[in-house]
Amino acid sequence: MDLGTIAARTPDKPAVIMTGSGRVVTFRELDEASNRLARVFHAAGIGPGEHVAVMMENRWELLAVAWAAQRSGLYYTAVSNRLTADEAAYIVDNCGAKAFVASPAVAEVASRISAANDRLVVRLMPEERAPGFDSYEDALAAASPEPLAEQFEGVDMLYSSGTTGRPKGVKPKLEKVAFGSQPGILYTLIQMLFAPDEDSVYLCPAPLYHAAPLRYSIAFHRFGATVVVMEKFDPEEALRAIERYGVTHGQWVPTMFIRLLKLPQDVRAAYDLSTMRFAVHAAAPCPVPVKQQMIEWWGPILHEYYAGTEGNCFVYTDSAGWLEHPGSVGKVLLGEVHVLGPDGEELPVGETGALYFGNGPQFEYHGDPEKTRSAQDPNGRGWTTLGDIGHVDADGFLYLTDRQSHMIISGGVNIYPQEAENLLAVHPKVVDVAVFGVPDPEMGEQVKAVVQAADPDEAGDALAAELIAYCRDNLAHYKCPKSVDFRSELPRHPTGKLLKRVLRDEYAKS
Repeated sequence: MDLGTIAARTPDKPAVIMTGSGRVVTFRELDEASNRLARVFHAAGIGPGEHVAVMMENRWELLAVAWAAQRSGLYYTAVSNRLTADEAAYIVDNCGAKAFVASPAVAEVASRISAANDRLVVRLMPEERAPGFDSYEDALAAASPEPLAEQFEGVDMLYSSGTTGRPKGVKPKLEKVAFGSQPGILYTLIQMLFAPDEDSVYLCPAPLYHAAPLRYSIAFHRFGATVVVMEKFDPEEALRAIERYGVTHGQWVPTMFIRLLKLPQDVRAAYDLSTMRFAVHAAAPCPVPVKQQMIEWWGPILHEYYAGTEGNCFVYTDSAGWLEHPGSVGKVLLGEVHVLGPDGEELPVGETGALYFGNGPQFEYHGDPEKTRSAQDPNGRGWTTLGDIGHVDADGFLYLTDRQSHMIISGGVNIYPQEAENLLAVHPKVVDVAVFGVPDPEMGEQVKAVVQAADPDEAGDALAAELIAYCRDNLAHYKCPKSVDFRSELPRHPTGKLLKRVLRDEYAKS
């Protein structure tokens, strides 16, 4: 379905609920706001196939911008509100945006972007306006709430988080098809796997500018479901939102599970979570003990998938499949998996190598043919990679070992730090951990752990020795950190992805 049809059928039903402010946006409000904004873009000469960008924290207006583009045949890019002015300016410029909608929370960065970008013909900001921006409210008030005479499906063009180098824009093909007639393959997969309907309530605890939260929110709206958005993730607030709003579906990342499990038992038991039918998780490997504990707590409602912004594959498992294949991310539903050795040869079942996918959607990194080529099979078989390492078992279940860029080579031996990281993450005295390679004059690299301690007063040599011993009790010694440093907080993307590049760069310079 399309947003207009749903708004006509259930105009007063909540389309978006913001958990922090309690703001409720009905389907009529969302439909009218997106129609008005679509007309603002159209009046400015921004037509099908062109581009708009939005930069704001989690607020309902971000979804209004997305829907305005989605019904106007436009590309739309959601820019992280955590980026510096230079980082954000690169994305707004690289994507070719002609309109830029930003919030007061990023006013300083947005003003610098606006002043330096001559391509922008629409610059809007709700509430307080920064220099160079027009009033979002005034612009919408002056536009008609009626839909454009011709509405075409738009599509997002989102950027990878840039764990190595500049972020990469993934530009899908945009066909000129009628709005509502082609909701996309993700809609079909969600329909097949998670059975949403107009009675569903989807909880979005992660930043909307990230691919999965944004795409799933749009998809659930197409089913007529209510989307409950957390302004910022907090473990107890998430439990409270499930109970208060009768959440049926939610999407999570492993770091959220870890924080939920570290809540006191009486807090965990205080909330009624019985409405939850599907807890979907992705974005990073989930430590086996963490997932086991989550299934014990929430029941067999956990559903895991492996995919990327690039959309070249979709791998999936439900709880039953995972319990039979612990540590797996599932079986391929979209595309086919190939495990390649260092010379590009296909490896047999059980052997670890670079993961490539064939017979799935192709993608390109916008304006960067070299990055596009680097993600393609060097032997020209048409396969593409997301940069991960793993293996497939005899039943066809895929296991992720680590990112290729994270591999440590110490004394000529390949070490995948995810193993030690997953182990240390569940230690009761650890809140967060990163394991990576640092320069070593003799071995080339050595394994380093950087830890956020549960009790900052315990951070020191004794705890470091305890963690190293714990790791050595469970893993081969060469895989374990040789030393442990402590930080008050580790650099993480708001989606939960650990930014090891920041730490590696720091230690490389020291």
